[in-house]
Amino acid sequence: MLWGLGVGYVISGNYFGWNLGLAEGGTWGLAIAVAFIILMYITFTFSYTEMACAIPRAGGAFAYAERGLGRHLGFLTGMAQNIEFIFAPPAIASGIGAYFSIFFPQLDVIWIGIFAYFIFTALNISGLQVAASFELFITIVAVGGLILFAAVALPEVEISNLSQNALPNGAMGIVAAIPFAIWFFLAIEGVANVAEETINPQKNILIGFGTALLTLIVLCVLTFTAAAGVAGWEAVVYPEGSAEPSDSPLPMAMALIVGSEHSLYQLLTFIALFGLVASFNGIILAAGRSTFEFGRVGYAPKSFGKVSSRFKTPANALIFNMLVGIIALLTGKTGEIITIAVFGALVLYILSMVSFFALRKKEPDMERPFKVPMYPLFPATALVIAVISLIAMIIYNFALAVIFFAMLIGAYLFFRVFIYKNLDNQ
Repeated sequence: MLWGLGVGYVISGNYFGWNLGLAEGGTWGLAIAVAFIILMYITFTFSYTEMACAIPRAGGAFAYAERGLGRHLGFLTGMAQNIEFIFAPPAIASGIGAYFSIFFPQLDVIWIGIFAYFIFTALNISGLQVAASFELFITIVAVGGLILFAAVALPEVEISNLSQNALPNGAMGIVAAIPFAIWFFLAIEGVANVAEETINPQKNILIGFGTALLTLIVLCVLTFTAAAGVAGWEAVVYPEGSAEPSDSPLPMAMALIVGSEHSLYQLLTFIALFGLVASFNGIILAAGRSTFEFGRVGYAPKSFGKVSSRFKTPANALIFNMLVGIIALLTGKTGEIITIAVFGALVLYILSMVSFFALRKKEPDMERPFKVPMYPLFPATALVIAVISLIAMIIYNFALAVIFFAMLIGAYLFFRVFIYKNLDNQ
């Protein structure tokens, strides 16, 4: 189930969203960004796993940062995590609407996304066992869909298509493609947020993280190559006669091979919904735990830190996250929502690695069932790449950076003025 959660959180990034990076960087621009980001996730995930095994708490990075860096940086880490986990689902909901509308074009994409929010928030309120079992099933189906797509598309790939207009915006295109490269792996760290509910977390968190990351790297390379190599990157970004990027790149590629009436096209589009739902359901699950932990320790309204008396799940936190997500979904700006979620992820990764070094220094004798290999190279590499990526994104997405940091700083000021003194008095 941990493998299912780890892959499930992320797998929608193979079905949509990543192709927006092609519009920014072309084939080579996105490929370079993806290679850079894969290195970050390999080094980050192993470093993060050390903390997750040593401190198995629902708050994940928030719990590690609070222990290693204190309340103030702990709060900022937790808020970055909350922003990532709360803003990723509305972007995925847009993708669900886009794929669903292929079958039912008369239905509004936004309303499909809102309906999905109600269904899967209710599923997560009903219990972790139910949600995690469902997640495992749909993740297996979604992985099968990507393998099916690769099996059909790879024989049609031509190297010349991968080189076609491969770097349209030069070096800045690589920078602009970074958030969409991260979208291939965004939220895998959510595995740590179910540590408290995991059997033998000191062992199983490592297995879950490692197997999930390996699976995602293989799927990323297969999907990217197969989709972009069929007819060039523009064919999986822009629908015929439209200048607006599509949220359904794989069906576009499949249609070029077999036609839109073929059973394989219909099957892939149907399975793609499983992939989107896997990430949607999985991140809703992780986000609920993250917001719940904030309420439990008193950094947010106490009601967020209460569990349902009937289902023993963080129902209040899940409902709050759903309401914020629906507001974001109503903007209709998928690319911008993805970018804000990525800003949250990068700040989370940076502060997590700073926490890693702080904990190694402050608590050298802490029981660590797993220790990161090649210390300090792995955490240092993850930290450096995350910092470079954040700076590049701020330069290229300044307006969205202002919105993200306004949310982060605004929340911190609220915490400092209204909550921090009360914590001292407890």
